[in-house]
Amino acid sequence: MASGNSSLVTEFILVGLTDQPDLQLPLFVLFLTMYIITLMGNLGLITLIGLNPHLHTPMYFFLFNLSFIDICYSSVFTPKMLMNFLSKKNIISYQGCMTQFFFFCFFAISECYMLTSMAYDRYVAICNPLLYNIAMSPKVCFNLIFGSYLMAFSGAMAHTGCLLRLTFCDANIINHYFCDILPVLQLSCTSTYVNELVVFIVGSINIFVPSVTIFFSYAFILYSILHMNSNEGRSKAFRTCSSHIAAISLFFGSFSFMYLQPSSSRFMNEGKISSVFYTNVVPMMNPLLYSLRNKDVKLAMSQTLIRRKF
Repeated sequence: MASGNSSLVTEFILVGLTDQPDLQLPLFVLFLTMYIITLMGNLGLITLIGLNPHLHTPMYFFLFNLSFIDICYSSVFTPKMLMNFLSKKNIISYQGCMTQFFFFCFFAISECYMLTSMAYDRYVAICNPLLYNIAMSPKVCFNLIFGSYLMAFSGAMAHTGCLLRLTFCDANIINHYFCDILPVLQLSCTSTYVNELVVFIVGSINIFVPSVTIFFSYAFILYSILHMNSNEGRSKAFRTCSSHIAAISLFFGSFSFMYLQPSSSRFMNEGKISSVFYTNVVPMMNPLLYSLRNKDVKLAMSQTLIRRKF
């Protein structure tokens, strides 16, 4: 019997992305490559921001934290996912499943609010540049970061606490590649009404509140950009915001598709594909989106390489 729970199940079996043997090795290579790119890209950004004083600004402070979250976030389930591609039976213990789910919730919600903080930073920088140093003081930045992690901890505790109260009798096959809440709820032999209500309420808060904040931030940003007299200023503002908008669209779009549909219309196979975007693609794409079109990051990279040569 699993400790701390009345469940009879002590371990779960993860179905994975596919049950076709011929696809296991190609998928292993694909996701291993994505994971390596994720680690190298985000560690590279963290290193560049840490070593270059001209990147010690609020914008890059948030980006530093976003890269840290992406490393932790992808590491919650990708190593286990890679092992499962090479294993005949994909087993995860009850305690391991609950732990994986808690940290998945924590880092996913953290990313929601970190992207929101970055949108607010861009709003202040473009719409109120003269007040930027006051509005985005170190204390404000710290409070935004602390608030992001606090909301993440609260949401993760709410979800995991409700999940721990359920009983799992005989069914232990999770139709997913990690311990996500919706396929796990399907295995419970007790009522999951409270859990589904918590998923909807907490999910709505952590998707709609950041989404509304981001929408209004960019509505004001767009208004300010359109009223700029300088074409160069407009171009720079659009260039600065486009990467962030792309990251937000990919993350919130795939998350909303998975968690805000009515239960009757949810298909797990479609959910797996959607999950790949917010669990694997987004952490990999973030450093690419924020570096390839960012002159400051390119300059920091060239300066760092020059220093290493000498």
